[in-house]
Amino acid sequence: MRLTRYFLPVLKETPAEAQIVSHRLMLRAGMIRQSSAGIYSWLPLGYKVLRRIEQIVHEEQERMGAVPLLMPTIQPADLWRESGRYDAYGPEMLRIRDRHERDMLYGPTNEEQITEIVRASVGSYRDLPKLLYHIQWKFRDEVRPRFGVMRGREFLMKDAYSFDVDRETALQSYRKFLVAYLRTFERMGLKAVPMRAESGPIGGDYAHEFLVLAETGESGVFVEKRMADLSLGDRAVNFDDPAEVQAIFDDWTSGYARTDDTHDQAVFEAEVAAGERVEARGIEVGHIFYFGTKYSEPMQALVTGPDGERAPIHSGSYGIGVSRLAGALIEASHDDKGIIWPESVTPFQAGLVNLKQGDAATDAACEDIYGKLAAAGLETLYDDRSERAGAKFATMELIGLPWRITVGPRGLKQGVVELTSRRSGESVELAPEDAIARLAEIYRGL
Repeated sequence: MRLTRYFLPVLKETPAEAQIVSHRLMLRAGMIRQSSAGIYSWLPLGYKVLRRIEQIVHEEQERMGAVPLLMPTIQPADLWRESGRYDAYGPEMLRIRDRHERDMLYGPTNEEQITEIVRASVGSYRDLPKLLYHIQWKFRDEVRPRFGVMRGREFLMKDAYSFDVDRETALQSYRKFLVAYLRTFERMGLKAVPMRAESGPIGGDYAHEFLVLAETGESGVFVEKRMADLSLGDRAVNFDDPAEVQAIFDDWTSGYARTDDTHDQAVFEAEVAAGERVEARGIEVGHIFYFGTKYSEPMQALVTGPDGERAPIHSGSYGIGVSRLAGALIEASHDDKGIIWPESVTPFQAGLVNLKQGDAATDAACEDIYGKLAAAGLETLYDDRSERAGAKFATMELIGLPWRITVGPRGLKQGVVELTSRRSGESVELAPEDAIARLAEIYRGL
């Protein structure tokens, strides 16, 4: 990955249409390019971030026992007519017809599709529970798409679905997903607080949404301070132990944490001491719902219970906005120079800057370091352009790689290179081998 060969169309000026930090920086850093209102092409740097986020989501979904599949973007309208949502969903749904005049739609979500799959394959309570998920593009025809990928019309989402024999086991699945989400967001370096929320067009009587505190958030957030300070850290979770999952769930849902939709100021003031009340803005990055038999009853997704009777399956759905997370991460981690990626989601683990391109010794040292970083499993973006040092540093700071190795003739004469932290701005001089070892240690286990 050399900048002379890579595709990184950075912009010096901020586009006029960009209203919030993440939109401005994603455009300037060459991560995305608008195709039409609310629809973006993901350029190489942005695409790599998407894949990093996806990988963490996959790992944590599978860790908790969910099984991946892939459903289509285009769904038959008849499935949505079965559930009663086709006419009720509203103009956000993109309705289309194929050449045979069959009504179709570009899926905004997949409750009907997954319920049809399960009802065709699951007949007994012994086949449950089932936890299934996929990561797929969705489309919702927003009236006013804005804020870049934070409120686009086409977006990448992880949506999961649980299928259980009754309400109690369904809520056990619900609690598993909430705990898995805590791990997922923490791994990305985000503090996402679960808050009681409205279920919206998904339906159901029990829902939480996960919000990252940020000044540009669309939702008002009212939260007890201790809830915002909770962390799982390195704690391992046994998802097969209902008591352990319940205990973690209780810790993260016992205090006051609500959005505008469910906030009650009188209750907030009565339950939370004045010095512990946090009122802020938040960005929604995930939403989980228990909706019971809302889809299984009208769609006749039934199983035979222990008593021999047929009964509708209890279900829930669990979304994470994968493409939205790319924007939320930037909103949560940036400065006036550009993005600051956490190590877990950075598109490249390090940037390598050659201060004197064309100098034989400097070129050779950079090639050697580049090769050794690759051998250590570290993806590196090598700035091998014939540009002045200031321009190279500005590019690295804009795109936000967590670490930079700078190689120049003066340092090489002393046997050192410079290792710089993007977050702190601190630099240390190290022998090339020591700089590589330091980076390998930082990324070990991520």
